[in-house]
Amino acid sequence: MKTKIFWIFGILQSLSLGFIIFLLFRSLNLIKGDCVIGLDTQIVLSVVFPLFLLLVEYIIYTKK
Repeated sequence: MKTKIFWIFGILQSLSLGFIIFLLFRSLNLIKGDCVIGLDTQIVLSVVFPLFLLLVEYIIYTKK
């Protein structure tokens, strides 16, 4: 039961974090008026960082 709850909230956390990162870089591009970073880099950072965080949290969760 606890593992299911971990996965539900972990995935929700990762999705929301990825969305926030994507919107943050998009707003920086709009504020500057020029590309701060490209769209492909925004997508990679929005996917890789939350997945890495989820992996680290899972490793910490399974050690307990």
